[in-house]
Amino acid sequence: MKNIAPTLAALLALVNAPYALAQASCSSDGAPQPVVVFERFISADCEACWSDAKTPAPSAAAGAMVLDWIVPGRAADDAPLSAAATNDALVRLQALGRKLPATTDVHIATVEAPSPSKLRVAQGLPFNDYLGTAIAFTPSRAAPRHNTPDSRWSFHLLLVEAVPAGTDGTAVPRQIVRNMLQGTWGPQDKPTQGSAHRWMEARSMRIAEGANAERLHLVGWVQDPTGRIVAAAQSVCR
Repeated sequence: MKNIAPTLAALLALVNAPYALAQASCSSDGAPQPVVVFERFISADCEACWSDAKTPAPSAAAGAMVLDWIVPGRAADDAPLSAAATNDALVRLQALGRKLPATTDVHIATVEAPSPSKLRVAQGLPFNDYLGTAIAFTPSRAAPRHNTPDSRWSFHLLLVEAVPAGTDGTAVPRQIVRNMLQGTWGPQDKPTQGSAHRWMEARSMRIAEGANAERLHLVGWVQDPTGRIVAAAQSVCR
């Protein structure tokens, strides 16, 4: 924990000073908000799925945020794609109410538009196999209609590795989910200092074994108490 603390401290300072870009390597500042979350779930047993040039993909004009989840297969550690498989994929499938894929399964969700809510994600530099990360959310003024005692906003923050087409055996660009942080915010949660309607979470996230730290970035989204995605963001390394 002593090694992680300085990284978290820097991220806390960064989130509370959104434009202090010199303090972070990557953030969503200035990047367009994705309007679609396009998730591909790939069985770790299906090596052909990884190299398939006809892998489902959104159109270039869709403004989509693409995610590749490698789902643990029946062959366990002997599966061809087991090195990138993660139990987070199983958690995400369960949340969506979807079955384990035999090949590739796709889930598409739209982000409420226009969305006056503001979401920001930021990351620090890799340190001892960890990455300092942060997510900050400011609901729109319409949000108070959800502020009943049991209303909870849910957030997802993903550590994603961008793998270019023609690299590591893939014929298409990939955005492999390497780690996931999820949680909820509600009226009882203390907002960030100086803001009555802004929530934030800052954590260190472990870099998965085998991941290329230079290709990592953050993806995040927030769902309102009804389950609608109201904001999404992804970091860009300047």
